[in-house]
Amino acid sequence: MKGAKPETIHAFNDAQIGEDQQICEMLRRVIDRNLTGAESKIWHAHPVWFWDGNPIVGYSKLKNCVRVLFWSGQSFKTPGLVPEGSFKAAEVRYTAKEQVDESALKQWIAESKTIQWDYKNLMKKKRLERLF
Repeated sequence: MKGAKPETIHAFNDAQIGEDQQICEMLRRVIDRNLTGAESKIWHAHPVWFWDGNPIVGYSKLKNCVRVLFWSGQSFKTPGLVPEGSFKAAEVRYTAKEQVDESALKQWIAESKTIQWDYKNLMKKKRLERLF
């Protein structure tokens, strides 16, 4: 990504180059279409979607790929996500638009609506609890 930190998801996607920009634009379309009612914004310099203040899904540009992160993804049944970090998050990484399995992405988004861990209150409670 070039220049200053973006203030909007549109600006984040526009700052990407070539294939990465195409991946980001596709991800935003699929997430927006399938996660209606969620709040979306730039959070820690990356696009993230929230339910009631709880982070659900987001994507970021890493050195050689675009990473999609589902905060509760380790609890999902649909295969294809890889555990990330020490909590319940899981990720998938893309280097080409053709790698994006829209069907799997839609399944993960559907699961994110029914399986959530309470990241919003993690610092206050000092532990991660399942919401539903």
